[in-house]
Amino acid sequence: MEVEEGRVELSVPEQGEGNTDEVFYNPVQELNRDLTIAVLEAYREREPRAKSYLDAMTASGVRGVRAAARDWEVTCCDVDADAVALCRENLARNGLEATVHQRDANPLLHEDYFDVVDIDPFGTPIPFVDAAFQGTRNLLCVTATDTAPLCGAHFESGVRRYSAVPRNTEYHAEMGLRVLLSALIRTGARYDIAPRPLLSHATKHYVRTYLELDRGATEANRALEDLGYVHHCEHCLARSTERGLIADPPDACPHCGFGVQTAGPIWLGQTKDGSFLSRVEAAIDDDMGTAERARYLVERLATELDRPTHYDQHRLCKRWGRSADAMSAFLDRLEAAGYETSRTHYGGTTFETDATVPEIRTATEQA
Repeated sequence: MEVEEGRVELSVPEQGEGNTDEVFYNPVQELNRDLTIAVLEAYREREPRAKSYLDAMTASGVRGVRAAARDWEVTCCDVDADAVALCRENLARNGLEATVHQRDANPLLHEDYFDVVDIDPFGTPIPFVDAAFQGTRNLLCVTATDTAPLCGAHFESGVRRYSAVPRNTEYHAEMGLRVLLSALIRTGARYDIAPRPLLSHATKHYVRTYLELDRGATEANRALEDLGYVHHCEHCLARSTERGLIADPPDACPHCGFGVQTAGPIWLGQTKDGSFLSRVEAAIDDDMGTAERARYLVERLATELDRPTHYDQHRLCKRWGRSADAMSAFLDRLEAAGYETSRTHYGGTTFETDATVPEIRTATEQA
């Protein structure tokens, strides 16, 4: 079928049952790709020397073709012969040029350097990240679609893949994002690289992050200081964090006395850069099919508190035995009591705050 996306026209296979052997093209990921193009535009302003872009799992070539249409020096890579042929066809139909390889991305990343590397596999990116840190000069873009292992719903898989203990909590989106970032920061540190998140988000079935790479053992050591643990009480929903690679969980929840679960090591640091978000928002243009959604997402990220967990008002109120309120009124009462609050970018009743669970309960009780 023929599709238009951004400023390019593409030929892609029909996706659906019975087409499992066809080259994969996911229309649902258009938001991801639109935001990627905006990030590339914003990053070129931040680092004018950045010119080369590797689409490491190119499939239909859509990311690479769209990057080439924005004057990036593009390399596309895929192990599948049909994908490589389709990628070349889509480049030709748009009058664009790129280097196209039929090979595994890992050896390519050990042989060559690219200013920007995009790792967007089906499932976990972990088999590619060691090579990616070796082959990326400036910006590493990573997608993970295995959200069940990341957030602890598939516990053993999460432990194996990410060398962390994930927990399946009500803040599972935040858990998945920070487990992924933890694995990436620890991998980078092995090569004296400190990945710094410029933009990260959890959207439906995937997690996506864009990491600027700083080099040096001192910088890598400093990044590791923002790794740590979350201690979570499933009874009263209280949680606390501690930095460091050795967990020292409390014997019991300090609020209710019940036992706690510990998750980690997760990333406790910043997941985005506010000034870079402004550049990304400015780079979103109306040629993008998801422009409105992309702007909304970036605006929500810009106002979101950067805390390692969130709360769900409905879950809290159910635990307290009272009815949930309109979110705006609920947060207004919390702010009036002197606490910081923000909505999250991935849920309608979820919010972040610097208040503890007892403080939230007291501040939001209606007279």
